[in-house]
Amino acid sequence: MMHFSIRQITRPLGRLLLGGLIFGTMPKVWAQTNFSIYSDQLDNGFQDWSWGTHNFSSAAPVHSGNAAISFNGSAWQAISIWHADLNPGSFTNLNFWINGGSAGGQIVQIYFEYGTNSTPAYQLPPLAANTWQHYFIPFVQLGLSGVTNLNRLTFQLTSGGATGPFYLDDLNYTAIPPSPVHLTVDVNQRLRLADARWFGLNTAVWDSYFDTPATATAVAELGTRILRFPGGSLSDEYHWATGKSLNNTWAWGTSFANFIHIATNASSQAIITVNYGSGSAAEAAAWVRHANLTNHLAFKYWEVGNENYGTWETDTNALAHDAYTYAVRAANYIAQMKAADASIKIGVPVTTGENSSINGYTNHPAYNARTGETNYGWTPVLLTTLKSLGVTPDFLVYHFYPEYQSDNDQNLLQASANWANDAADLRQQISDYLGKAGTNVELLCTENNADAGSQGRQSTSLVNGLYLADSLAQLMKTEFNSFIWWDLRNGSDTGGDFNAALYGWRTNGDLGIIGGSNTCYPTFYTFKLMQFFAQPGDTILAAGSDYSLLSAFASRKADGALAVLVINKDNATTFTAQLNLGSFQPGTNALMRSFGIAQDEATRTQSVVAGAQDLATNNVLIAGNVFSAAFPPYSVTLLTIPPASPALEVQIPVSGKCVLQVSGQPGASYVLQRSTDLQTWSSIATNQFTGNTWNFTNDLAAPQIFWRAAWLP
Repeated sequence: MMHFSIRQITRPLGRLLLGGLIFGTMPKVWAQTNFSIYSDQLDNGFQDWSWGTHNFSSAAPVHSGNAAISFNGSAWQAISIWHADLNPGSFTNLNFWINGGSAGGQIVQIYFEYGTNSTPAYQLPPLAANTWQHYFIPFVQLGLSGVTNLNRLTFQLTSGGATGPFYLDDLNYTAIPPSPVHLTVDVNQRLRLADARWFGLNTAVWDSYFDTPATATAVAELGTRILRFPGGSLSDEYHWATGKSLNNTWAWGTSFANFIHIATNASSQAIITVNYGSGSAAEAAAWVRHANLTNHLAFKYWEVGNENYGTWETDTNALAHDAYTYAVRAANYIAQMKAADASIKIGVPVTTGENSSINGYTNHPAYNARTGETNYGWTPVLLTTLKSLGVTPDFLVYHFYPEYQSDNDQNLLQASANWANDAADLRQQISDYLGKAGTNVELLCTENNADAGSQGRQSTSLVNGLYLADSLAQLMKTEFNSFIWWDLRNGSDTGGDFNAALYGWRTNGDLGIIGGSNTCYPTFYTFKLMQFFAQPGDTILAAGSDYSLLSAFASRKADGALAVLVINKDNATTFTAQLNLGSFQPGTNALMRSFGIAQDEATRTQSVVAGAQDLATNNVLIAGNVFSAAFPPYSVTLLTIPPASPALEVQIPVSGKCVLQVSGQPGASYVLQRSTDLQTWSSIATNQFTGNTWNFTNDLAAPQIFWRAAWLP
């Protein structure tokens, strides 16, 4: 006779407060919608009161849809939009996208009018060329507190910058947050598989603490899977064999041997940037042989130079920063490096925008047959030239820094939305200029951080930690196959923006996640947290939020658990959210990891409580697949939720055999176990569910056995 022990979970009702999160059921109340100003046309009764040359139906460039607003006036002329008196009390932010056109450099100020009064002007940083930038500016920063009769919005070109055309698109007043905010997860909408190269850090030859036990411990703690060497722009000055810089005059403290020691002990993959600016193809090929043939390192990923489109980069060629010259030389690098090791993958640096980084060169036009246009930008000329030489790179290298010198916390925390546009831009250029040969060309990001210039308060603040998590989570939804943060250690800086409006308390800037030997900045902890969100074998899922200051992301772990990442981008408000997990049926016990103001303040006050500065970890109870939670201001929260336990039933015996049927969820792994004494259990079979049931056949003649089914984490 067979006895069955069927494992079940009882889901508690009510609410439980743990670690800053409140769980329980909540009624569904949807928020009001944003108030659109412009979306291909003026909306909701807004009128054009601009002065200077402009067009509210410009066909290109556009951020979305079919049209944008273009402005090509002179200093102190403006795009100005009027509406009958509005009470802005129902809205919180001005939300818009702006593009600096082919040249960029314009300095635009924003002001509002209400009655006969005007708000103080709010000045934007110089606009980026050929790039759509997202601004999400709180009304309190725009001087609208207490205003009840708002009637006019003006974007005015100042005399402080360039005067070329710029573009505006997708303008709205953002509604007050819904209560609750609605977060959704769709386990049936799988976006892509996770890539190990998403968990990378740049390393630098100037890092005197690099080859130390402190670094080895940090790399392991962070879950780092790929390291880049030798470090940004110095790659175009670095001679690997001597460890010296440009003209072999200065030796850096960290050698390639030091890098090997850390990378191999961490079992980390590597991406090596060879010297294009002052080196040679022969030198690069010798480096490949030394790494992979002599030392058997199997370093697979190699870049030819670093940001060679930029005038800041060392380039000793007769035509410096010329895409055509680079392409011809890069083709030779690729040939010699692959002759040394045919298994390696080689990438080249690119930019978004077909006419960016022209650098004055127009001798090698690139024709786009799809658009009928001739372009002279870095990426079109580079790809066109490589194609003409019969060379296809394995990947394109993209770097993203949304700010330069002038920092704004809310702008940074919305900047990650650019990843989808940038991926689409680069894929379109691959299609246009490489054709079918570019089908398998990958997109890799090998540098990302907030600000490419001198560093101030924001770089070492909690805001940059939130940005790192948001940026990586947004990138995971695109086709970018690497995310390599700049960087492990960079060095203290006090030359950047220390505006009092920026959140934070540290008195130095630093693009490293570690200062000195072992000072961990917030970026260290949010990088550490992201390893628990997704790993190779996991699947990135569709997730959404109906409020822009509370972002939600999701992944399905290889064992069937669900990971939900929530980022609160408001520095003062705890948002209550209703999470709807769709068809996923959760178990009751979830693991919560979080990092936010409490941990950052513990660092500031030098709390002696063990672990107070590190990720907070709690177990929480979840009641069903729709539940509520409260997310503290400026925080990153990760919930890892197991699937509900399976059900086990006995089917009608047939021909002397019994069929055990396990019922569960697609995507989860389950194990069938048996015991003769209810004390010791042995696993008999496991199954990764693709459907909802699994049948296991057992001989009825077997002795008394107890059976159970369980989720297999």
